[in-house]
Amino acid sequence: MAYQYTIRNIVYRFDDLKTLLAKASPYRTGDVLAGICAESYEERVAAQIVLADVPLKTFLEEAIIPYEDDEVTRLIIDSHNVDAFSSISSLTVGEFRDWLLTDETDTAILQSIAAGITPEMAAAVSKLMRNQDLIAVAQKFEVVTRFRDTIGLKGHFSTRLQPNHPTDDPKGIAASMIDGLLYGSGDAVIGINPATDSPATVLNLLHLIDTVRRQFDIPTQSCVLSHITTTLELINKGAPVDLCFQSIGGTELTNSSFGVNLALLDEAYEATLSLKRGTIGQNVMYFETGQGSELSANAHHGVDQQTCEVRAYAIARKYKPLLVNSVVGFIGPEYLYDGKQITRAALEDHFCGKLLGLPMGVDICYTNHAEADQDDMDNLLTLLGVAGCNFIMGIPGSDDIMLNYQSTSFHDALYLRKVLGLRPAPEFEQWLMNQGIVDDSGNLLQVNPSHKLLTQFY
Repeated sequence: MAYQYTIRNIVYRFDDLKTLLAKASPYRTGDVLAGICAESYEERVAAQIVLADVPLKTFLEEAIIPYEDDEVTRLIIDSHNVDAFSSISSLTVGEFRDWLLTDETDTAILQSIAAGITPEMAAAVSKLMRNQDLIAVAQKFEVVTRFRDTIGLKGHFSTRLQPNHPTDDPKGIAASMIDGLLYGSGDAVIGINPATDSPATVLNLLHLIDTVRRQFDIPTQSCVLSHITTTLELINKGAPVDLCFQSIGGTELTNSSFGVNLALLDEAYEATLSLKRGTIGQNVMYFETGQGSELSANAHHGVDQQTCEVRAYAIARKYKPLLVNSVVGFIGPEYLYDGKQITRAALEDHFCGKLLGLPMGVDICYTNHAEADQDDMDNLLTLLGVAGCNFIMGIPGSDDIMLNYQSTSFHDALYLRKVLGLRPAPEFEQWLMNQGIVDDSGNLLQVNPSHKLLTQFY
């Protein structure tokens, strides 16, 4: 179906819904690289005006990637919850935006409709929203998940302790791990990106984290972010796998480039569940995404990068994950050029993920060749804290020495908890108090060099 709008006797024509979504997207370099963005600010406004009048039902009738060609499209259509959609089925995209922003649309109502919203609906409404709109709606959401502690409760804010090392050296990883725990980091997960996907190396790292966790009875979960096939192999050999990790994209071709498909994800999900390692819940999957993945794999089908990103969330939703993380600035300036574009993308990703009912975190990050700096990340950190982001990364000095990018530090999480009055996951916070790391107000205490975390493990 074609769409058009006239401004000052200039007719802007959009051949189909896919084109309309791309032209309505806020400016970003990835869409320029793909040759699908609006050619002027005026054309973008025209597309947004037209998009506002598109009924939400249209997204169930017009697939932006054909049903026959893409298993992600098939998942989106086949898993759509008609009952959850019924209360908003008469709305247009613009009316949906207005409805989301009303005071009457509260947390309970948003939770009740999440299964009825498709990724394309979420992407479409985000394109009509200012940054403050994305924050105002996202902060209404409470998406709670559990494994050994409870993540996502309102008033709480978690971190992934990320003790990476360029050679997977156990001593270096252990030092970063203990450092992070003493700063109150790690309640979302202690998660290592291995420098190699060798099963032997991954197994050693899994045992390392599990030894620390069991020795000090830490109510958190571990993950080594190896490829899902490596994790599955280790599960079958009885390795101590808490969470199964995989990077995912919004098209079948993208996931093929990652070496995965839905059948493989099904197998890994069931295998991880079968271990029954969670104590208070069984949310066992951890997914990472990032705008631009589809374009970098030449697998975007002419769909804008933000809509592709949100389609990946349909996959995540299928597996009831503990954590979903948009690694927003990692892919580089070819896709998100500067701090302004990174900020906008992060707020979009967080909003859209929450709208679909996902436990969204954000890796607030940039590469060293992007037009961004730590001030941009401080701003984004604060905005996401206000928006109710479930978790961020905790990295020594905010500098990942293995992946070579800039992210957020243990101190950044302490800052956000302090200024916004947020607390760690309740079970983890109680452990921190029991260990003498924080007081009952959540303030960090001075740790004695003879503290058992420093003496017993080493």
